[in-house]
Amino acid sequence: MNTPAMDQEILPKLWLLRHGETEWSRSGQYTGLTDLPLTPLGEEQARSARPVLADVSFDLVLTSPLQRARRTAELAGFPEAVVAPEAHEWDYGQYEGINSAEVRAKNPGYLIWTHGVPGGETLNQVADRADSILARVRGPRPDGEGLHNVLLVAHGHFLRILAARWLNLDPIEGRHFLLGTAKVCTLGWDKRTPAVEQWGL
Repeated sequence: MNTPAMDQEILPKLWLLRHGETEWSRSGQYTGLTDLPLTPLGEEQARSARPVLADVSFDLVLTSPLQRARRTAELAGFPEAVVAPEAHEWDYGQYEGINSAEVRAKNPGYLIWTHGVPGGETLNQVADRADSILARVRGPRPDGEGLHNVLLVAHGHFLRILAARWLNLDPIEGRHFLLGTAKVCTLGWDKRTPAVEQWGL
């Protein structure tokens, strides 16, 4: 039976924002550590996220170190977002800059979730980075109080894997969470069970 203290506990809510469009996201090329800027449309997309997030009081705003995420955070209204080095996109190794359709043309059964990327990170290595972000979100603030609302601005594959890990699922289950550029998601709770509150606004 829950005690009154448990009933009053405020569990952290994690908001996700994928960066706006880049030339490579538009063309379908794998974009991991290549530090591309936003396109003009990508900047417009980032600005469009501002009203979705404007009424939320965030205790912490984190961003990937890559410029497409940092610029998205700035245009969405968070120019002082804290850089989280572990929030960069999947390192695609030899597939960096390659169009995913080209890979499937040579190997029709290819799925990054099951086949991985030669010379890059494994799915579990990306998941380990996502888990470190989640540990930070679920941990105490410097003043000892818990975090209430946290925003993370990052990348498509990374955020999909992170969502799976929030739900205590294997990282491969991130394949079920499609996420467009500059879309906003909220990870929260059904009572004390991790849940997706909204996806891809």
